[in-house]
Amino acid sequence: MDPTPAHTRAAEDVAGLTDRLRTLPQYLLPTHALSRVVHRATRSRVGWWKDLLIDLFCGGFDVDLDEAEESNKRAYETFNAFFTRALKPDARPLDDDPTTLLQPVDGAVCYCGPLDEAPLVAKGHRFDATALLGGSTRRATPFAGGSVANLYLSPRDYHRVHMPLDGRLVELVHVPGRLFAVNPPAVRTIPGLFARNERVVLLFDTAVGRVAVVLVGALFVGSIETPWAGEITPPHRTEITLTRYGKSGPSFKRGDEIGRFNMGSTVIVLLPPGAATLRDDLTPGQAVRLGQPLGTLLPQD
Repeated sequence: MDPTPAHTRAAEDVAGLTDRLRTLPQYLLPTHALSRVVHRATRSRVGWWKDLLIDLFCGGFDVDLDEAEESNKRAYETFNAFFTRALKPDARPLDDDPTTLLQPVDGAVCYCGPLDEAPLVAKGHRFDATALLGGSTRRATPFAGGSVANLYLSPRDYHRVHMPLDGRLVELVHVPGRLFAVNPPAVRTIPGLFARNERVVLLFDTAVGRVAVVLVGALFVGSIETPWAGEITPPHRTEITLTRYGKSGPSFKRGDEIGRFNMGSTVIVLLPPGAATLRDDLTPGQAVRLGQPLGTLLPQD
């Protein structure tokens, strides 16, 4: 018998119905077409238009330009250049302990803990690392029994993604898919959300084994890029695209930039078993910043 009080169950049922009603229109929206429109609009160099977008955004999201490398909002050529602005070198100091696994982004915690317990998808559906990584058992096997951190970037957050530890890139996988929103109501109601949305999977060899950093696209976020490959999405593709670098892949130090979103979205970090102990005080909704501790790297045999 369900021990949950009746009034609590009723409140949960109402909240669930509200979430479903909020997300239902997304199944009908031409999300990729809308993303292409936003892509073009946010890259316009028409002065009055980009200034209007920047002013509206700053007013709506209380943007702190004091920490930006370029604090004059009129100096940006496009809204997207402003949105993906660089920070001052000292704006996000990295934890100086070399055994610290770093937070790769500014954002909010969705989940941080064992992969097998990850409540990252809609109620009644489990997180599926194989599906997330493009349907490849080979790519997913190293993470069985490992851990995962899921971090949500809101529109007002810093939108560059950085390395949580030293590593060498061995594979880049572009997985085409939908562009559902990745806000909490959508996560709670859309089955397999993160494995259905378009995403870029970055696989690294590190001192603690294979590590994955997954950049998940979202509604109006059809553009993901990396410093070495440029803009990966769009254009929209229908087939998975795999680039294998092997031992010739670029190497990165902890804190190096490895990607950016041209609007807000989600980053998922997958770690193999025995790689690190993630912080147990990171709770859903908690704000985190690039360079803060995500966990502690464990000694390897």
